[in-house]
Amino acid sequence: MRRLRERCLGAPLTEFIAGETLHGLAKHHDVSRNLIRIWVRKYEQGAFDDDAQAAGLIQEYEARIAALERLVGKQALELEFLKGALISCIDSPMASRLTAGRPERR
Repeated sequence: MRRLRERCLGAPLTEFIAGETLHGLAKHHDVSRNLIRIWVRKYEQGAFDDDAQAAGLIQEYEARIAALERLVGKQALELEFLKGALISCIDSPMASRLTAGRPERR
């Protein structure tokens, strides 16, 4: 939704800044002149800068989340491998010979 809004806002704003008339823009983009005025006012006040900054933060957070998810997946695989290795060691004939004759721990 945000990207759609940015695309809808981007063309009329850049064309208005380039010198296109409100009437021509409204007709070409099929929006009201008043709406374009509101967009221009918000642009001049820097309201869209916050949106761009927030979008950049979101991308950074998504990249960080993806990296952490990969790390969790890697650790889960390592844990499964180590569990299997431990079970193999416990079930091996060598392990039973090593523990034979020792009293059980309590």
